[in-house]
Amino acid sequence: MNPTVTLDTTNLTERIETEIAKLDFSHNPPQLYEPISYILSLGGKRIRPVLLLLACDMFGKSIEDAIPQALAIEIFHNFTLVHDDIMDQAPKRRNQLTVHTKWNENTGILSGDVMLVCAYQQLCKSEDKYLAQLLELFNKTAIEVCEGQQFDMNYETETDVSISEYLRMIELKTAVLLGCSLQTGFIIAGGSSEDQHNIYEFGRNIGIAFQLQDDLLDVFGDPNKFGKQIGGDIISNKKTYLFLKASEIGTTEQKTQLNKLFGSVETDNSEKIDIVTGIYNDLSIQHRTETEMASYYNSAISFLDKINVPEDRKLPLRNFANRLMIRDS
Repeated sequence: MNPTVTLDTTNLTERIETEIAKLDFSHNPPQLYEPISYILSLGGKRIRPVLLLLACDMFGKSIEDAIPQALAIEIFHNFTLVHDDIMDQAPKRRNQLTVHTKWNENTGILSGDVMLVCAYQQLCKSEDKYLAQLLELFNKTAIEVCEGQQFDMNYETETDVSISEYLRMIELKTAVLLGCSLQTGFIIAGGSSEDQHNIYEFGRNIGIAFQLQDDLLDVFGDPNKFGKQIGGDIISNKKTYLFLKASEIGTTEQKTQLNKLFGSVETDNSEKIDIVTGIYNDLSIQHRTETEMASYYNSAISFLDKINVPEDRKLPLRNFANRLMIRDS
């Protein structure tokens, strides 16, 4: 293995931004390619490609060998955002107009399709001995992400969604891509099957914990730091973990009130947020959600502990996981 060098995730994020800026989408017709450059230029945390590079370095391989695959993951992630925004009819993404709003829905669909192909092009820039394994993992994950999105759309109209069903949905929609990113880094680095399994499970569990925290911040976050409207999930009648837990343990009166509020779009938003938040406080939903988050976080760390590399090489991922969980935005 190479000598231990602690990677700075800020530098890795900047490196990903630099590599994205090098991608050439100046092709014809411009109406097809300009939206791709646009969505990739909107920034974001670049969590997935950074995790891939951290995993590759953790096993002692140069991150230079994993740059194309990191780009593949980020392009794929943004492809899903373009199509998700169309399905959700979302007007803004990262405080900018969504692709289908700035152009139109047909352009968003077609540009997104090209992004998926571009992701495969980047993924295939790997050593031949790893290509089949990388494609198998990527294909599996891509299908799972689509399954998660379909479940998410189904649950918008279903009235009887269980907590286990919701957790499975966020696992598919969010967490599996984190696991895929990390395992991809380990495949490129030549990690064993056992270590690949452990790093994937680390990512999957931390991904679920991360999404639960997102649910929590939507209601209990600092409005000056969260970057989105507090109570947005309540306003849009989104059945998050908080709503489902309150529906599970609340009194008959509280359940009736929640169902009435989440079945309406005419209630005053401020009043609706106040009433729902009050019910959540009465049922200690914040604490219960934090307990569930901690369970997944601890499970993630247990898988990280099992990976057969020196402890100092695990430190960047351990620190990264801690920063993901201790945040207010």
